[in-house]
Amino acid sequence: MNTIYESMHRKLMRLLPGLPDIAEHATLKAEGFMDLNVDILNRTDTYTDLALSHYYRHPSGDMIADPDMEIRVWNHGAVEALSFQDSFGYRVVYHDDGNRRLVDPRAKRDLNAFLNTWLSNLLAQGHRIVQKDGA
Repeated sequence: MNTIYESMHRKLMRLLPGLPDIAEHATLKAEGFMDLNVDILNRTDTYTDLALSHYYRHPSGDMIADPDMEIRVWNHGAVEALSFQDSFGYRVVYHDDGNRRLVDPRAKRDLNAFLNTWLSNLLAQGHRIVQKDGA
């Protein structure tokens, strides 16, 4: 069965074929488009958490991450969205409520749909790694 999570994994691996070799940060560039920043947040034996973001210069001079997503890359061949932030707000898929971990089904559906489209767009735009920091 081909799920959206498996499809996103294939897309991410085409975009970041050297993901296991990225220690902390990588920058991907495509002519005419904003750079894509990749930051490794956490690595375990079963998954890697990444932050993906574009930055633009606000009129104040500040660099603003928009969009900024945290995603989980499972070693078994799946990717899922964990959070999304842009200039309009912040959403998370999983919430801790005391001793329970809750899922926001609407956020899970919406954020994964966005991530799937964003990964397709990044590939179509020709983003490629040009810089690996902390490797």
